[in-house]
Amino acid sequence: MENGGVSSEKQQEAAGSSYTYWVREATVDAAPLPVPKKLNQNEIISNQSQPTVLGSVWNRAGTWEEKNLNKWASDRIKELLTSVGYMEFSGGKAEIAEVSNCSGDAFLVTVRNRKRVGYNYELTLKVKGEWIIGGEKKMVKGHIDIPEFSYGELDELQMQVRLSEEKDLLQPDKVQISQDLKLFLSPVREKLVQFEQELKDR
Repeated sequence: MENGGVSSEKQQEAAGSSYTYWVREATVDAAPLPVPKKLNQNEIISNQSQPTVLGSVWNRAGTWEEKNLNKWASDRIKELLTSVGYMEFSGGKAEIAEVSNCSGDAFLVTVRNRKRVGYNYELTLKVKGEWIIGGEKKMVKGHIDIPEFSYGELDELQMQVRLSEEKDLLQPDKVQISQDLKLFLSPVREKLVQFEQELKDR
């Protein structure tokens, strides 16, 4: 009996020192229970307003994320450049009929919740037109090659003209037509500046 009484007392002491019993008994020094508080309109609006997070939904921390924009960029470049229309020259006129080569990459990077864009491309434009040469109207076809250019480098844009084999054109005529076609540089640059701005706004 004596041993049983001691054992029972020890069990009660152990139970009294446990976390559960402490919580129940320590009512004087315990922290007060939370009291519900009704939010006013300003507090509701403040809690609802969240800072704008760039990038994907899963990337709320704004860590590194890169998005491929190649298809959109290639399609947009072609659309813009073929919309240049005809250019009139002293001896004729010509248009960009097609963007026959549009090689490169465009991307959007989100890092530390900041957006950065970039691209590099090289182009070949198919051109066709007509010139008055020797009193006769002659159809001329050719290509304008634009070497690789990148974001922020449009001021340095260059063009190289290649005329199709025209056996009845004299060399001075070819030089003049090539110089005329290089005048496409300005409207092409303007369209690429527009493309660059649209890329930044995505």
